[in-house]
Amino acid sequence: MLARRVTSSLLWASCFVLAASQLIAQSPDLILHHGKIVTVDAKFSIAEAVAIRDGRIVKVGSNRDVLALKGTATRVVDLGRKPVLPGLIDSHVHPSDASMIEFDHSIPEMETIQDVLDYIRGRAAVLKEGEWIQVRQVFITRLREQRYPTRNELDRVAPKHPVMFATGPDASLNSLALKLSGMDKNFRVTDGGPGHIERDPGSGEPTGIIRSCTRLVKIQQNGPQPSEEDRKRKLLELFDDYLSVGLTSIGDRDASEEEIKRYRELHRDHKLKLRVSLSQHIETIGDLRVVESNTHKVAGDPLVKGDEWLKIIGIKTYLDGGMLTGSAYMLEPWGVSQLYSITDPKYRGVLFIPREKLLPIVKTTLECGLQFTAHSQGDGAVHTLLDVYDELDKTWPVRQKRPCITHSSFMSAEAVQKVAKLGVVLDLQPAWLYLDTRTLVGHFGYDRLSFFQPLHSLFQTGAMIGGGSDHMQKIGSIRSVNPYNPFLAMWVTVTRKAKGYEGALHPEQALSRKEAIRFYTANNAYLLFQEKETGSIETGKLADLVVLDTDILKCPVDEIRNTRALQTYVAGKLVFERR
Repeated sequence: MLARRVTSSLLWASCFVLAASQLIAQSPDLILHHGKIVTVDAKFSIAEAVAIRDGRIVKVGSNRDVLALKGTATRVVDLGRKPVLPGLIDSHVHPSDASMIEFDHSIPEMETIQDVLDYIRGRAAVLKEGEWIQVRQVFITRLREQRYPTRNELDRVAPKHPVMFATGPDASLNSLALKLSGMDKNFRVTDGGPGHIERDPGSGEPTGIIRSCTRLVKIQQNGPQPSEEDRKRKLLELFDDYLSVGLTSIGDRDASEEEIKRYRELHRDHKLKLRVSLSQHIETIGDLRVVESNTHKVAGDPLVKGDEWLKIIGIKTYLDGGMLTGSAYMLEPWGVSQLYSITDPKYRGVLFIPREKLLPIVKTTLECGLQFTAHSQGDGAVHTLLDVYDELDKTWPVRQKRPCITHSSFMSAEAVQKVAKLGVVLDLQPAWLYLDTRTLVGHFGYDRLSFFQPLHSLFQTGAMIGGGSDHMQKIGSIRSVNPYNPFLAMWVTVTRKAKGYEGALHPEQALSRKEAIRFYTANNAYLLFQEKETGSIETGKLADLVVLDTDILKCPVDEIRNTRALQTYVAGKLVFERR
C-alpha cells in the first residue's frame, strides 16, 4: 500500500513537472509593455503591449492581458510609453553597389561644378596617366549651377585621364574618354539598344553629352579591387546602418547573378540580419528569345520559393532614362533646355524597349509566376507599361502577380485610375521630390507637375503603393545618394516640402501620417510579397519591430524628419540599440 502511494505521488509529481515545463516553454521569450504599439493592422489599432515567442508575435493588447502571459524565463521591457512601429521596409535599394562606392577612398559631397572639378583634379593627381576617372550619380539637378560639367572643363582638370561624369545611363565625357570609346563625328549606336549622342550643330562633333548609352563607354577599371570578403563586409556594414534607422526588410530592385550568389552565401552562413526580396536584373537588349530564356532561368531558381529571409520575387529592367538627366520618356516634349543640354524642341526622352518587344517580355515574366517591374520615370514610359499590362489583362488577370512600375514619378489622372483598376503596384521614391523639386519646377513649371508623385490620388483610388529610397551610393541614411532615412521620407510625403524650394509641391497630393506609415510598412510588405509575415504587428506574424523616440502620429510635423530608432528587433531579436 505504501509502495502504491509512493508511486502515485511520484507520478503526480512527474505530471506536475511536465505541465510546468510545458507552461514555461509556452511563455513568451519577450514582452514589450507600457508603450504605444502602432499595429498598422486593417483598423490601424493602437495597443499597449506585445508578446513574442520563437521570433513571432503571440499576443498584442493591453498591458494587463499581455503581462499575464509572463513566465519565469520571459524578458520584460518597459517601453516608458514610447511608440513602436512594425519593422520598416524600403521597397527599392541597390545595396551591393552603394556599400562599395567608397571602398578605396572617401567621396566628398559635391554641390557645385567647382566641387566636381576639384574632385576630378584630385583623382588625376593620384592616378597614373591614362587611368580612368569616374564620377557617378552626382545629379546635375542637385548642383548649384544645374548643368553638366562641359567637355572643355573636364579636359582642363584632367587632360591626360579619360573622365566620365555619369548619372545613370547619361554622362558627360572629356575628349580622351570620347576618343578611347570611339565616339567621334561618325559614331552611331548599333548594338540594338537605346542611345543618343548630343552633337555640335555646326561641326557635328560630339559635345561630350551622351544619353542612355554609358554602356558603350570603354571604361577600364583601375585602382585597388575589392575581394569577395571585402564586398560581404561592406554589405553587412550597410545592413547594420539600415537597421539603425528601423529598416528590417529591403527590396533589392536590380540584383545581378553575382550579387544574388553573395546573398545566398550570407544567408547560408546565418549572417543576414534583415530580410531581402530580390528583383533580378534582366538585360533586354538583343534577341527576344534570349531575354525570354533568361526569364525562365530566373523562374527556375530555388530562391523563387525562398524563405522569410531571402527570396527572388521577380525581374527588373529599364524602360526609359532619368528625369534628372533629361532622358525620361515623356508624353509631351521636354522642351529646349540649357540645363539638360536639350536642343531638339520635339525631343521626348528615350524609350528603351519598344512596345512590340515589351509585351512578350512582360507576358513571359508573369506566366513564369514572377513580378515584372521596370524603371519608368516619365509619364510616357508609365503609360507604355500600363498599356501592356492592360492588354495582357484582357485574357488573364495580371493583378495575381502584382505587376509593378518602379519610380512612376510622372503620371496622369488616367494612369492613376488604370493602376487601381489593374492591381498594378507602384514602387515610389519621395527622395526625388525632396531633392529635385526646385529643378523640376524650374524646367517643367508648377502646373505640369500636378501629377508628379500623386500620392494622395493613388491612395484615394485604393492603389497599392509603397515607399523606397533608390539608395545608390554611400553608407549613411542622410549623406547617401539617395537618402534612405525613412523618417525623412515620411515627412516629405506628409508635407510635400523640398530642399531649396519655397512652399510645397502640390500639397493636395500629401499623405496623412497614418498613410505615410502604411507606405513604409504594410504596403511595402505587399509589394514585396511579405504581407503574411511582416508589415504589421499582429498575432502570428514575425516579430519585426522598431521602438522610436518620437510619436510621429502626434508630434509637430517637422519633428517627423528627425525621428530616431531607439531599438530595432528582427524576429524578436534585438539587432540595434541606440546608445
